Amino acid sequence: MRVIVAGAGITGLTTALELARIGIQVEVHEAAPQLSPLGVGINLLPHSVRILHELGLRETLLSKGVETRELVYFNRLGQRIWQEPRGRWAGYEQPQISLHRGALQMTLLDAARATAGVTVTTDSRLVGFDQESEGVTAHFATAAGERRSVQGDVLIACDGIHSATRRSFYPDEGAPIYAGRILWRGVTHAKPFLSGATMIMAGWQDQKFVCYPIETEKDGLQPINWIAELTRPDLANREDWNRPGVLADFLPPFESWDFGWLNAPELIRNAERVFEYPLVDRNPVDRWTFGRVTLAGDAAHPMYPIGSNGASQGILDARALSEAFRAHADPQAALAAYEAVRRPATGAIVLANRGNGPEQCMQLAHERAPDGFADIEDVIPREELEAISARYKQVAGFSKDALASKARP
Repeated sequence: MRVIVAGAGITGLTTALELARIGIQVEVHEAAPQLSPLGVGINLLPHSVRILHELGLRETLLSKGVETRELVYFNRLGQRIWQEPRGRWAGYEQPQISLHRGALQMTLLDAARATAGVTVTTDSRLVGFDQESEGVTAHFATAAGERRSVQGDVLIACDGIHSATRRSFYPDEGAPIYAGRILWRGVTHAKPFLSGATMIMAGWQDQKFVCYPIETEKDGLQPINWIAELTRPDLANREDWNRPGVLADFLPPFESWDFGWLNAPELIRNAERVFEYPLVDRNPVDRWTFGRVTLAGDAAHPMYPIGSNGASQGILDARALSEAFRAHADPQAALAAYEAVRRPATGAIVLANRGNGPEQCMQLAHERAPDGFADIEDVIPREELEAISARYKQVAGFSKDALASKARP
């Protein structure tokens, strides 16, 4: 069998590795002329790390990142709302890993290029496809306008939130849906905070600050990934999804957010670079698979970056695809089986993230005690906090019970 993958991002490359592991030939085509370690921080949850471990990549990723120890939520005054251990610190078999997105992508790319049966072609943008009874022909173009066509048994579109493949199926869908909030993101070398392996979230829905280290400490400093988020009902340049950020646009509301153990305005001012991202997603759709073509990753289920789930869900797509192809000799039956497993699950996460997912605890604390509290249990009972955390883990597929029930491949 021969599979064509459009997109050499995290989902596309993991899909190539997963399919090659079961003996399928994979051609990956990437629109960018060359791949480089772009982006900022990212988190991998235990259910996705399990898959990467079985691909032989866990230790490499741990060496490039941080094994996250705990996640702590605070209000705007730096008062603790909820704290929970993460990964192996919480009793999972696998860790949660925080690292630079580019480090993850380059690790996957190196592994793909070293894997028999996988080819990765850059400067190859998907511009269309034709399906026949015996296969699919994908058409690609270079930046210079040169065209080439590739034949395969199936086409898996991992071409992101602006997927050309998804647009061909849903031509009237329009632009991604803006949530009325903007994220400014950066990486700053700073002194470690709390345990040196802590992920924190502070604030509430209209104003939030997130940060976590993405490498281990060296010479007293760590690269700290941070996200400053503000409500902005109107969005200019809505198709510019990765524009440089301007400090004056977002720093002033955070100037007082010095908690002693963490100085948010100092992190912001000392960033190497700042990027601006609109908070966007798309509505879940009723169908991903059309004959021999299907969607995966952000092409299938773009979601808000809440709950550290975006990359992890794309990795889970890759595993579901390999399991479906192993179970079904007919390619179209395999794609249908993959969709049956993944589309309902990811649709639920998209909707849960719109409701703030596990970050509901910050919103509740702000609504019930906007000026702070003496004891969080006077504001939100512990049982309610535990339920919020457990409910999201269940929806996102990384409750300990759910992972323990999964048989090894």
